[in-house]
Amino acid sequence: MGPLTKKKFSRARQGNRRSHMAIKPRSLSVCPQCKSPKLPHVACPVCGTYNGRQVVEVDAVKE
Repeated sequence: MGPLTKKKFSRARQGNRRSHMAIKPRSLSVCPQCKSPKLPHVACPVCGTYNGRQVVEVDAVKE
């Protein structure tokens, strides 16, 4: 059995401890080729380019 606390933690101290546990939105960057939003350091899912070159073959859009 682990150590036990001697006093009760207040709600303010508990909230301060948990302040970094909030869910933050994902940061998005703009693809320089097709100008669509994409995750940074990841190949663009629309055009398949990364760092100015084609790295992934993307299927044509089916209409």
